[in-house]
Amino acid sequence: MRRALRPHLASPPALLVVQGDTSSALGAAQAAFDLAVPVAHVEAGLRTGDPAAPWPEEIYRTAIDERADLLFAPTETAAANLAAEDVPGAAFVTGNSGIDATLSALAGLPPPSLRETARPLLLVTCHRRESWGEGLSGIAAAVRSIAALGLADIRFVLHPNAHVAAAMRQALNGCSGIELTPPCGHAEMLAMMREAALILSDSGGMQEEAPALGVPILVLRDITERPEGVETGNARLVGTEPDRIVGEVVRLLTDPRALAAMSNRSLPYGDGSAAPRIAMAVNSWLEARRLRA
Repeated sequence: MRRALRPHLASPPALLVVQGDTSSALGAAQAAFDLAVPVAHVEAGLRTGDPAAPWPEEIYRTAIDERADLLFAPTETAAANLAAEDVPGAAFVTGNSGIDATLSALAGLPPPSLRETARPLLLVTCHRRESWGEGLSGIAAAVRSIAALGLADIRFVLHPNAHVAAAMRQALNGCSGIELTPPCGHAEMLAMMREAALILSDSGGMQEEAPALGVPILVLRDITERPEGVETGNARLVGTEPDRIVGEVVRLLTDPRALAAMSNRSLPYGDGSAAPRIAMAVNSWLEARRLRA
């Protein structure tokens, strides 16, 4: 990505905007850094403080933030992380553009359809690289145990990563009460999340979306860079150890009051107006730069 992008920066833009903590975001930022092109980072400041969790995303986003000129933090906590690291760029709290996309997509969804079964829906996803091997095996064992209890219909949405999908198919294919679903688009996933009584996932995006939907989420990780959902009571960290996962699912699905306490809709990651805030900050920065030239 770093080399591939360099030709496109030969006639340097005034600013390169990258979003998130993927390898493509880091590669694009590094290409810009090499050519002295200013960089803006959307979703800046997310931190666990552990380079191995999530791996390699924690390393990628820290490397981008160390040199970015503009840093758009989704929350006050993320902005505080940047301040603690004394990064040289200008930081702004904007909310996350992912919530903009979520609220927009929800507005375009048809009304929820009635489910034919009286059992609640448990929606499951997983993909984190640090969980490959023992972690994925633990998640699969937990899902099998939950299915055997018959407390919920389980819909397991497979990840596009072939390794993860193959591991889950091998572990869960043919298990009664578990529906393995192919990878899907954003709107389809939101429709399933809206239908669920409870979500099990290690996804960062789903940690943000579940509170916006008012659906409880048990996070299949031991640490998160998105603590705000835990603080609002919408999310709980449960790791990948089977007994812990099963215990939390059983507790929530057998105690309506406990489930309801995690079901209040909240927007800890933004109010849906991150994009105009980011655009305004970019325009102001570009104008100030033009006047200095």
